[in-house]
Amino acid sequence: MAFKVLEEFLGDSLPLPVKCKDGTVRTFTVPAPTAEGGLLVEKIMTEGLRAANGGTPLDAEALDDAAEKDLYRLALGDVYDEVFAAVDWPRFRHIAMTAVMWITAGLDTAEQFWNADGDPSRAAPPNRAARRASSAAASTTKRRGSTSGTSSPTATGRARKAAQT
Repeated sequence: MAFKVLEEFLGDSLPLPVKCKDGTVRTFTVPAPTAEGGLLVEKIMTEGLRAANGGTPLDAEALDDAAEKDLYRLALGDVYDEVFAAVDWPRFRHIAMTAVMWITAGLDTAEQFWNADGDPSRAAPPNRAARRASSAAASTTKRRGSTSGTSSPTATGRARKAAQT
């Protein structure tokens, strides 16, 4: 197996179609962040999730006010001002958070977030064909038998010979 050239399958931008304030539908193309920007977005999200899930206080060094305020600017990059001017707040936030999801969790998660109005738990379940394929694969997997209380034939044969002598 050989590795494909990364550019053959890795997208370096995120196109998002949005209805703007003027009624037109535009596709904003969010560019991939720099490596430093991507790491900072991940750090901000990790700290925020850690605080939300465990009630652990935020690490002030990892997440200062400036970093938190700049999360959307980091995620949207060069299209931040263009998007900000063209859409209302709910759309702006949705676009920015979709970009954050893309940066931190990948294209599939970003797409689920986008299509579920920002709530991945409301994402559409897989279609029937995908469910069938999944359950068919699961049902053909053989379970491993129990080895409890058994011994190999060789060991049993040796035990019998030893008992006979």
